[in-house]
Amino acid sequence: MIGTGKKRIHEIAFPQGVPCQVWQRDSSASQGGQTRQRRETVGNLSAGDRDPGQTEGYLPMKTADLMEQRAAIVDRMNAAHKADDDQAFGTAETDLRALDGKIERQRKIDQAERQETGKPISGDTKLDTELRSKFSVTRAIAHAAGLDVDAGFEREMQTELAKRAGRSAEGVFIPAEVFEKRALTTSAGGELVPTDHRPDQYISALTASSVVRGMGARVLNGLTGNITIPRETGAPAIGWVAENAALSSDDADFDNVTLSPKHAGALSEWSRNMLLQASPDVEQLLRDMLARDLATAIDRAAIQGGGTNEPDGVLATTGIQTEAYGTSLFATSAEAIAKADIANVGTARRSFLSSNDVKKIAMLAQDANDLPIGVGTIFHNEATTFTNQVPTDLGGGNDEHALIYGDWSELMIGVWSEIDLLVNPFESTAYSKGNVMIRAMATVDCAVRHPAAFVSVTGVTASAAGIA
Repeated sequence: MIGTGKKRIHEIAFPQGVPCQVWQRDSSASQGGQTRQRRETVGNLSAGDRDPGQTEGYLPMKTADLMEQRAAIVDRMNAAHKADDDQAFGTAETDLRALDGKIERQRKIDQAERQETGKPISGDTKLDTELRSKFSVTRAIAHAAGLDVDAGFEREMQTELAKRAGRSAEGVFIPAEVFEKRALTTSAGGELVPTDHRPDQYISALTASSVVRGMGARVLNGLTGNITIPRETGAPAIGWVAENAALSSDDADFDNVTLSPKHAGALSEWSRNMLLQASPDVEQLLRDMLARDLATAIDRAAIQGGGTNEPDGVLATTGIQTEAYGTSLFATSAEAIAKADIANVGTARRSFLSSNDVKKIAMLAQDANDLPIGVGTIFHNEATTFTNQVPTDLGGGNDEHALIYGDWSELMIGVWSEIDLLVNPFESTAYSKGNVMIRAMATVDCAVRHPAAFVSVTGVTASAAGIA
């Protein structure tokens, strides 16, 4: 007695031409009181080629499966060529062309799937959307200043924001979501953006305004407590041994990089009339001002830091490499690059960071024909960033400019969620003008994952030469 059965998974409809893999068919045979089971793969079909007599369920094939089929067809072509079998070779060649078309289509599908926008997997997305679209910094500050405004939603959110922050606000909490902006790929497309706000398409203006963030620093958002990140400080030794010889044991060495909450604050004076405005432009202006002020504080701490209650920035991190200024910026930057190369520093986000005075020196450098050499040539065509946040009072004479080279993705910036605003309408200077003094507090920390990833050039002053 012989019986056959088909393994049914579920029915799925696919568009015409999408490559599919047929599920296996089970069969059993009884002979002499013993039952033997056999499972075979029926074959491969495209939608529209389905044979009900062969299978009832099939799924799309993966690119790897199609490439395996292609390798098998190429083997057939090689075999036919060795056997001088033109007919078999032609059949295999036809199959190869058809399969190449399927592979190309599947690659396009794979690319489209990779470009699909990710979806948040945690958090209250409805609340996040409401905070972005409804929460007004202007109304929250105006209410805290005692002005007659309708700030019902802002007051209602304070309880939720206090829960997220794990503490009560000294003044009024401003959610980090209001400092986030919709990510657009065109500067003139704002009127085309639908009102369906999606959390995965927002970027933080706090860190986007930060220079070091633009250079590749890793930002960890939404932290609620201390965070410890394991770091490998030494790899296990690798040895060569003879056959059947035992390997000597060795362990990798690890330590930790810790981020803990540190508080940064900014004071600014706003006019009472500004707080009474209902204009969305004024609201956005206030948000941008707060973001700019806090981003400046983040930059200063991430670049240097190390002061009282400050995070340890790059320059304050123990173990970073140093290179003394030589005869020129051109020669010294080459030495810094070489040190990073020897330390196996990643190249993806390497760049120089220095002050605008150093930029001026590089721009004024000339060759023997009195022609400008160019900033790119001075720094060997490495990426360069210049900012006023870089310290210019280093060294024993307090006249040295920081010049840092390294992989900025090795710098981590931790950002805890809520921003605490304290409004003081009675501060003497602001009160005399009818204005309001506002203190914004942000909680951040910085840490370097691998100190050897950065090289600090010392001894660079305003009298440095671009090229000797």
